[in-house]
Amino acid sequence: MAHKAGGDNSLKGVILLGIARKAIAAHLGLAENPEQPDDAWLRYKGACFVTLHKGGNLRGCIGSLLAHRPLGEDVAVNALSAAFHDPRFEPLARDEFAEIDIEVSVLSTPEPVFPTDEATLMAQLRPGIDGVIIEYGPHRSTFLPQVWEQLPDPALFLAHLKQKGGLPADFWHPDMRVSRYSVQAYSEKPGDAA
Repeated sequence: MAHKAGGDNSLKGVILLGIARKAIAAHLGLAENPEQPDDAWLRYKGACFVTLHKGGNLRGCIGSLLAHRPLGEDVAVNALSAAFHDPRFEPLARDEFAEIDIEVSVLSTPEPVFPTDEATLMAQLRPGIDGVIIEYGPHRSTFLPQVWEQLPDPALFLAHLKQKGGLPADFWHPDMRVSRYSVQAYSEKPGDAA
């Protein structure tokens, strides 16, 4: 699965974005609790991240790294978490609902990589394609492949990823675990939200 930039109006994208938007609308009291579509592929376990933007700026992003519940449910739960429980932001207000754009990123299964040092890791990464997870002790963080758009240099990408996880930017330890994954991303185009 590759990252798709911008809007994707395939049927899967329309369905996943609809699940996310309807879950948020129902929580805000702007719609009735939605029934999930009954497509079989939504019942298979899947992992996703739901990202909210407002005026082109990040407004919330929460997700699952590993598939542990049906994809349709994962989208709805992560949409609610991104809107109301991202600790970096205040909960989404009712009057903001029409101003947000939603992106749903469906993750592939993370694959471990085994770099011997940071230079080897940078050589193994595919900018614009790989989402990256780093783990060391209690520290864990991830960047979706879309983050490469803001941080195209692998050294800078890794430095920010480590800092996000509470580690120094120049941290390296042979016991640090690194995994990568790809996404299929579906985005609303700005203005599609209303």
